[in-house]
Amino acid sequence: MAVKSIAQVKEYAENEKLTRVLESYDKKHRELDEEVAGMLAQYGKEEKEPAMMAEVGSWMKIEMKMLMNADDTQIAKLMMDGCNMGIQSVSEYVNKYHDASKESESVAKKLIKIEEDFMKEMKEFV
Repeated sequence: MAVKSIAQVKEYAENEKLTRVLESYDKKHRELDEEVAGMLAQYGKEEKEPAMMAEVGSWMKIEMKMLMNADDTQIAKLMMDGCNMGIQSVSEYVNKYHDASKESESVAKKLIKIEEDFMKEMKEFV
């Protein structure tokens, strides 16, 4: 969902530095997605798309917020909200599934780190 959300807000970004940060984290999320897809393929599994309602809800929230105030501050706030939700949900899974493979846990912690770093970089634009 991060990749879709970043693409959705990027068109509104006015600050060139913000655009570069968004592009950087889009790339980091895509690379991690490829890593996860490779891991799943190793085990004969396919990626699952996020629940349709979650995607629609996220899309609508972003569109409504951008319609009300389409500026760089709003973009940063939306991205920070998404990062926070990602950190919470992935951290919950890491703490819940103690018997997960080290490889899975490593990828989950990598995602948490990406989200934490992304959120820190967004603070500059709030």
